[in-house]
Amino acid sequence: MKNLRELPRFRDGLSYIYVEHGRIEQEAKAIAWWSPDGIVSIPCAALGVLFLGPGTTITHAAVKALADCGCSICWTGEDATRFYASGTGETRSSAALVRQAAAWADPVKHLRVVHTMYSMRFAGGLSNDLTLQQIRGMEGVRVRDSYAKASRETGVPWHGRKYHRGNWSAADPLNRALSAGTACLYGVCHAAIVTAGYSPALGFIHTGKQLSFVYDIADLYKTDTVIPAAFETVAESPARVEAQIRRTLREQLRIHRVLERAVADLHSLFGGEELDVYAVDGAKPGNLWDLKEDVAGGVRYGCAGPGESADESSR
Repeated sequence: MKNLRELPRFRDGLSYIYVEHGRIEQEAKAIAWWSPDGIVSIPCAALGVLFLGPGTTITHAAVKALADCGCSICWTGEDATRFYASGTGETRSSAALVRQAAAWADPVKHLRVVHTMYSMRFAGGLSNDLTLQQIRGMEGVRVRDSYAKASRETGVPWHGRKYHRGNWSAADPLNRALSAGTACLYGVCHAAIVTAGYSPALGFIHTGKQLSFVYDIADLYKTDTVIPAAFETVAESPARVEAQIRRTLREQLRIHRVLERAVADLHSLFGGEELDVYAVDGAKPGNLWDLKEDVAGGVRYGCAGPGESADESSR
């Protein structure tokens, strides 16, 4: 059985790749991208997220190769601006999810996580005596200042965040760049969340969506990565910003070490210590819930039949 510990850690890998109008097939232990421009080999063992845009086909063998390497696959709209579906991560333990759910369900712990996430966005942290409403107001000012700073540094005018879900081309180049870049950041954060064993749906600041926790984590890095990348992209050229921002944002993610920080930041929200996502052997059954404590699963707890012992594992 393959030792998953030999694979590169999430923090050591590449961030993401977006492809459209072509075919992905397995190539040796990796994958290859076939398009009218030629064939490109992709080292999926070190890849965090693969975005599949319109006009893309992928073979069963390629999907298996990506899954074996722990690479998340996201099926998206054009330029990765709409999210349709994704594959699962390589997590083997539910310990992180249980810890997240316990914090989410407890009002006191829930507020503590919210405060911690907001504190992570401010260099000097936040005072514990601030109310949630005061913190939200401070966060709003911080985001507006980030837009204003990027506008001053690049010379690109900023007229506010405006976009139309049903009419992509109606938005100006800067807003299209922000939307495309944010979608890519969501993909990276989604991959980090499932790799670390957490649920993308159990959000703390954002709630009610299947990707609520993705929005929470992405907000930790958005002002440092997506906003400057979008303004820089439009300053260079307002044409085809959707393609250009993916390249610019990838560099921002490297500069700010988002892949390296994401999993560690996730664990710090729920106790600090890093959990072993491979702790549970997939070949063994999980435990059974009990009133006092979990009991071993895969055990025949009924009366022993002829030739059977009462503790014989059931299959």
